[in-house]
Amino acid sequence: MKLIADLHTHTTASTHAFSTLRELVWQAQTLGMCAMAVTDHAPALPDSPHPHYFKNITSLPDILDDGFLLLKGAEVNVMDAGGALDLPERRLEKLDWVIASLHHRCIEPMDVDTTTSLWLAIAENPLVDMIGHSETQEYLYDYDRATKAFAAHNKVVELNAGSAFSRPGNEGNLRRLAQSCKQNGAYVAVNTDAHSLYSLGHTEAVLKMLAAIDFPEELVVNSSKERLRETLRRHKKPIAQRIEGLW
Repeated sequence: MKLIADLHTHTTASTHAFSTLRELVWQAQTLGMCAMAVTDHAPALPDSPHPHYFKNITSLPDILDDGFLLLKGAEVNVMDAGGALDLPERRLEKLDWVIASLHHRCIEPMDVDTTTSLWLAIAENPLVDMIGHSETQEYLYDYDRATKAFAAHNKVVELNAGSAFSRPGNEGNLRRLAQSCKQNGAYVAVNTDAHSLYSLGHTEAVLKMLAAIDFPEELVVNSSKERLRETLRRHKKPIAQRIEGLW
């Protein structure tokens, strides 16, 4: 399987990251990708960019050099068990790609039932496109129940290749999550969660795991241009119409 995009990346706008947008795009192009989502951390994390950043990011072009697609997005923080997010709806609806993630600075670990209820609430939020690095041991949830809801609401479940570095020890959870997505027909994306250009492209371990469980390529939204285009259309993203015939 060849990945044509990374849908979870961070630039120096998130001040714990180390590469500029131009550097990430250059590296993605060098690796043979034709798209990327820039998804810096939303304001509840202390080293995130100013809220104005998420307004101004929409001024960036959709198509960059050599027909490279740039999705302007954010990794938003889930703030409570009810699924509240740290960017207002008026900002989220303007973005091309919205990831919802759990971070310790924003929400404390919860029991399995509460975390499952949280993800069920997120599944019903039409402004969320992808579930970020949800395999962590601190935030265990009922994968079967949640992935059924993700599939029903067309949410993309991230299989985060960067977890091996930033959240080691969760490989078993990641495999179980992928198996649940396969069983319930939930879409996935294999991403690096890159915080520097040197992380892009390092998805070998996750791709090997997907091959081992015979995961269907048609459920991997960043495995082809057509699948990514169809995902944007399915999520009713305005950029899907803007790039029609251009990418």
